[in-house]
Parts: sequence; structure tokens; C-alpha cells
Amino acid sequence: MTNSPSRLSISIENFISNWRFVDGLSSKATKTAAAVKANGYGLGAREAVKNLSKAGCEKFYVAHFSEAMGIIDLVPSRQIAILNGVFDNDVKDIIAANIIPVLNSPQQIKLWQQAGGGTCHVMLDTGINRLGVTIDQMGEVDWDALNIHNIISHLASADEDVAQNKDQLKQFIKMKQPLKSQICSFANSAGAALGADYHFDETRPGLALYGGVARKEYDGHIKSVAMPQARIIQTRQAKTGDKIGYNAQFICPKDMHIATIAVGYADGYLRSLSNKGMCEIDGRKLPVIGRVSMDLVIINIDEAPDLLANDWVNIYYNLPQMAQLSGLSQYELLTLLGNRFDRHWQ
Repeated sequence: MTNSPSRLSISIENFISNWRFVDGLSSKATKTAAAVKANGYGLGAREAVKNLSKAGCEKFYVAHFSEAMGIIDLVPSRQIAILNGVFDNDVKDIIAANIIPVLNSPQQIKLWQQAGGGTCHVMLDTGINRLGVTIDQMGEVDWDALNIHNIISHLASADEDVAQNKDQLKQFIKMKQPLKSQICSFANSAGAALGADYHFDETRPGLALYGGVARKEYDGHIKSVAMPQARIIQTRQAKTGDKIGYNAQFICPKDMHIATIAVGYADGYLRSLSNKGMCEIDGRKLPVIGRVSMDLVIINIDEAPDLLANDWVNIYYNLPQMAQLSGLSQYELLTLLGNRFDRHWQ
């Protein structure tokens, strides 16, 4: 820890509860893996892996080789999958580390084979047009020469009730039918809530584990995991008509107790939350007033005038509600939380 004046309080209990809820959506025949890319959605990949492993999770998805190396001492290397596949400068290192990549194109498959790679996963593009072997490229691959452990695809709009979900499901079944693999995987957090047809052998939740509500089916079940907190630097009594913060975006309608706290947009608490965000202490609401600046936020502490410099306040951060408030996605809200926050898993 760095004794930073801002910290993230991360609930291990809620984190594990969320994974178990997603796990419970599918049958015992379906394994529930976990996406821990982007440093565990910003909260800390190592702690995420440690705690999920204790809960029974056996497979972890990262984006890049460097992320895999950050957790390789915590779980068997074959339990780590690299979603973005291989590059010419890391393919031999991936083979040496005994990690299984997700191969996303005929070019990556060729690179893997030429480097002497063995077991792999393969991504099929069923309609997101982002990564994966397309149906038109199927003939470019010598499938019999591949030792495929997991055939996967990714839903583009699983958080919505749209025809594209069923279209992608049909395409996935069609494309994987002639291929040989040990397992198949299709659903992310939102996809896991679409029903048994989408589960196959493995689901790969991410957002839901970290407190994000990916679909309405998760309402009331997914618990908040991360609570940002910041220390008060200074308190003061503002007078009626006083202008608060940059560009006078808030003018005091009355005499007010205010406080300046040690957090700002450099920490991922963005300017879109100016005059909208909320802090609290012991159930007392402390609205953000004025414009969020790089390192500082000003709050109205009329409901808690006893607060002093050095006291901690909680920063309200319910992900679905904050997404509506800020115009950002729940994914952005998590991964934007900066390195100046000390992360306390407890």
C-alpha cells in the first residue's frame, strides 16, 4: 500500500457471490470461467484469481501475453487463455510458458503452427466482425492439423433482446459442427443469462463478477464489489453566492459546509460527474458540487458538518446507476479507476 489519500474497498464476499450466482445459471455440466483481463477489470487481477480459485473457478481469460505472465504463478499455465492470440514477437514465449492462446485468424493459426505450437483455442466470428475466423475463411485452415481444446465465439449484443443473439447462436452451431474440440464456449456475463442454449461447456463471465449488471435478469442478484473512498483535504464554510470550482459551474444558493476531497479525473472520476456525483458517510448524502478537476472534487457536507480534514468519505459507485448518470458504460467506469487508488481486498 502507498498510503494514498484515495482507496478502493473491494468486497471479496460480494465478488465470490457474483461468480457463484453466474455459475448457478448453468447446469453442473457447464464450467464457469472468469475474465480477468485489464487487470481484473481494474480491480486487481492477482487478487481476483486468488479468490476465484478458492471458490472453484478453474479457467481464466486475459487479453495479452503480458497479462498472462502476471498471474502465471497463481494457477496452472494451462488454465490461462489469451484472448487476443499470438503475435510474431511473443508466440515462442507463449509456447515456452505452456499457455494456451485463442487463435483468431488463419494468419494466427499459421503462425502458431509454424512456431511448433500445440494445443490451442480457436475463435469463430459469428457476427461481431471483430476477431475470429469467419465462415468464408474456414477453407483456409487445415483443421485436422490443429489440436483444439476450446472453440469459442463472442456475442455482440447479449445485453439486449435482439434477433442477432439467435442468429449468432445458429451460426456458431453451424460453424463448429465439422470441427473437433474438447469443449465449446459462447456466453459472456450477459450471454449466460440468455438461457441453456447459450451455455455449452463453459461460460466466460467478466462484468457481472465485478458488480456490473449485464442484463435485467441480474437485478437484485449482482452485488456491488468496489467502493472508492477519498480523504478530505480541507473543509470550509461557503457563503450564499460563492462560486465553486473551475468556471463557476456551481453557485451556492445558501450558506453551505463544503469539503475538498483527494480524487479527480486523473483517478477515473470524470468530469461528466460534475454536479451529478455523490459521496456519503454513515448514510448521509454528500453531493458533488462544481466541476470535477484533475485531483480534486468538492462536495456539499451540510448533512455531515462534523467532518474534518483527514476523514474518509465513500464515493457512490453503483455501476448501473453510475452508467446512467455519467453516460459511460459500466466497463469504462471500472477500468478507468486509476492506479492512485490503493486497492484493499477485504
